[in-house]
Amino acid sequence: METCKELEAFTSINPFTISKEKPGKLYNLVEGKWKETKEYQWVKDPLTGDNIIQMPKTSVDELKEVAESMKKCPKSGLHNPLKNVDRYVLYGKVCQRASELLHNPIIQKHFAKLNNIFIPKSDEQSLGEVKGVMNFLDNFSGDNVRFLASTFQYPGDHEGQFTTGYRWPYGPVIIISPFNFPFRIPALQLLGALFMGNKVLIKPHSKTTAVMEEFVRLLIYSGMPPTDVNLLHISGPVLEKIYSMVDIRMTQFTGSSDVAEKLSEVTHGKIKMEDSGFDWKILGPDVSNPEVIAYQCDQDAYALSGQKCSAEKMLFIHSNWLKPELNLLNKLKEKAECRSLAEKTISPLLSIRNKEILGHIDQLIKMDGSKVLYGGKPLENHRIPEEYGSFYPTGVFVPLKHFQNPESLKILTREIFGPFQIITEYGDQDIATLLAVLESIPLHLTAAIVSNIPEFNNKVIGHSVNGYTYIGQKARTTGSAAYNHYGPSGDPRAAGLGSPNAIRYTWSCHREIVTDELMPATFVPPKPT
Repeated sequence: METCKELEAFTSINPFTISKEKPGKLYNLVEGKWKETKEYQWVKDPLTGDNIIQMPKTSVDELKEVAESMKKCPKSGLHNPLKNVDRYVLYGKVCQRASELLHNPIIQKHFAKLNNIFIPKSDEQSLGEVKGVMNFLDNFSGDNVRFLASTFQYPGDHEGQFTTGYRWPYGPVIIISPFNFPFRIPALQLLGALFMGNKVLIKPHSKTTAVMEEFVRLLIYSGMPPTDVNLLHISGPVLEKIYSMVDIRMTQFTGSSDVAEKLSEVTHGKIKMEDSGFDWKILGPDVSNPEVIAYQCDQDAYALSGQKCSAEKMLFIHSNWLKPELNLLNKLKEKAECRSLAEKTISPLLSIRNKEILGHIDQLIKMDGSKVLYGGKPLENHRIPEEYGSFYPTGVFVPLKHFQNPESLKILTREIFGPFQIITEYGDQDIATLLAVLESIPLHLTAAIVSNIPEFNNKVIGHSVNGYTYIGQKARTTGSAAYNHYGPSGDPRAAGLGSPNAIRYTWSCHREIVTDELMPATFVPPKPT
């Protein structure tokens, strides 16, 4: 790979040479200093099972210094609209500098390759994640961080009185990020938290944690004060101890809904969550180009082997699409079978094993009329370690009648975080059943309504709550842009990602200051009340 002096100035890992023969090493960042821990553990290559990098095995004893660092941040944050306001300008400059670095093709390839090692995905997907962060940094360069803290004022009851609404930081906060997007999701949440004045303790997922360490190094090189962030390579149970040591004001979590609910208890509700979601797509009555629709359905369901939190998990197909001349189901099958491990359009599954997927398929095909349309079996001829899943893209058809049975519905709406989706057919007479199914799904992240019929779209949108919903003939479930507010809906704990509104909503709270500054020229005391 070409050399780049700026890259060499901040990087500690070369993803192009890392291997079991030349393993890398990671460090915790505590109060501005990169530190080793007493014990280390190996992170494996998901494709081969080889040990390729040493990660700190942070213990409870090593949390004390981290706790002391977090305590240095008051509840009013490191900055707010009335304190240390120069730091809004500082982070605009950090974004500008970091964006310049990521615009360098050599640095882009560095992060894309690093991403690809720890969560194997196609080159296009890996580079797309890097460019998404770059676009976000572009958006918040210059004065746009300052604009996040904009206030509003209303006149009061008399001269000299007015009220001002401020966006106020929480102070010491924690980010717990997922494995599937080890660069984009934690990077955007970290920057959003910092923009609003919080001090951050970030815990990346242990299987992909190297990516975020490199990005934090880039931010420090770009001018971020190193004491603004503590980064820990640590297990969840050990991190949980920090809550008894520090008054963590807010935790932002992205990942499993089960873990999110446990954290909600641990944090006493002081949490913003982006769960993985059980995401659906509806093909409406109006038929268009089946080739385009099949391509997008395949991308939504199986890109990154279905490990996107927005991946299509349930596909409702109007009977108009299943006419023989359209051949839609065969087109879905053909596109799924074009994917391969060699091109990384099929990936190792980092959170589910083959046994769980096979068991779920067995439950489904016992339902009358159900069948495997394609896939339905583990990959062959590979070196993916046994603790990871390895499965062909799979579609299982289940008749709509089973969705009306509460016990069956529990099985049907179980999320498999892998290349798996349930496909069903509905007709015009089934709209009420369709809407009832959407109402019963417990998680509400993304959805797509593939139709250009306004009446149909309005009916479905009006009876559903998914936070990020595409509509129209080109609708998809995946692919949120850097300027969109991405996140679930229907839950007061829902976190947002990406847009200015999402940052304000997730990383700041409202504070109202009432000013009453003019003394009256004459004053007659009223009677006591």
